[in-house]
Amino acid sequence: MKILVTGGLGYIGSHTVVELQNEGLEVVIIDNLSNSSIDVLDGIEGITEKRPIFEEFDLRNKTKVQDFFARHSDVGGVIHFAASKAVGESVEKPLLYYENNLGVLVYLLQELEKKKGASFIFSSSCTVYGQADELPITEDAPVKPAESPYGNTKQVGEEIIRDTCKVTPDLKAIALRYFNPIGAHPSIKIGELPLGVPQNLVPFITQTGIGIREQLSVFGDDYPTEDGTCIRDYIHVVDLAKAHVKALQRLLQNENNSNYEVFNLGTGKGSSVLEVIHSFERVSGKKLNYKIVGRREGDVIQAYADTQKANKVLGWKSKYTLDESLKSAWDWEQKVRTSHAAKS
Repeated sequence: MKILVTGGLGYIGSHTVVELQNEGLEVVIIDNLSNSSIDVLDGIEGITEKRPIFEEFDLRNKTKVQDFFARHSDVGGVIHFAASKAVGESVEKPLLYYENNLGVLVYLLQELEKKKGASFIFSSSCTVYGQADELPITEDAPVKPAESPYGNTKQVGEEIIRDTCKVTPDLKAIALRYFNPIGAHPSIKIGELPLGVPQNLVPFITQTGIGIREQLSVFGDDYPTEDGTCIRDYIHVVDLAKAHVKALQRLLQNENNSNYEVFNLGTGKGSSVLEVIHSFERVSGKKLNYKIVGRREGDVIQAYADTQKANKVLGWKSKYTLDESLKSAWDWEQKVRTSHAAKS
């Protein structure tokens, strides 16, 4: 049986492919390379000594999706990462996000519906909770109205899967709501490769540390938190990848309690923006050039996971510390810049 990983050359996808192959599973990747690089295949092979099957096409092409499943009838599980994920861009281009994030999901589920006992893992997000009423955030916390089309695609995506599972008892699905993935594989063969200006804090920090960005903006220091900056739950990408394998194995071994389940993936600990900056300065030995600026619209004050369900039910727990995660992100940044310099 093969496992299909859509968006498998992306940041979280590539780390998950590594963990799947480490468990002896046969992986096939579909990626249109819109936000990733073909070089990542070499990185995956360098770590696992196995090159996954790779097909390059756009999943928005329904005919190609149908053709793929016709040719790979032995795909028994799908981990779905392929989606657009920039909040700001989603506000400017809502239809692109709805087409890419929801249309593709529908096409994949239509193919899995035809199979007997297929397993589906969905890449969701803690954005579905908005500013939660209680912390830490459990899976039972109410889903709040989305702040962006991107956030809305995660909410609606979950609803589409839930509704499909209701009428397709054979289909088994798990939605994984991630908090904030950071870091790189300890081998430094794969890591985060943001195109253009990074949307996330840690790549912006490492790019500022290495001199690509002049200064890091900290959006607001007047929030009701200990140091006045926003708090998030930062989880190492390898920990996150391992959770996908656990979730998939749960479905493949029919250990699920219902055919649609939801799990939070985080560390259970919140870190403020300033704590992340200080952690980076500690592990890199560099003083970071940052400036406090005004608040950014739509920023949640604090969000961190209650991880008890994932810990107990999936038998999974995050292991990496914030310092270890930032050290790997910094090592990766230095490697990327060194190889860029060598090529130019």
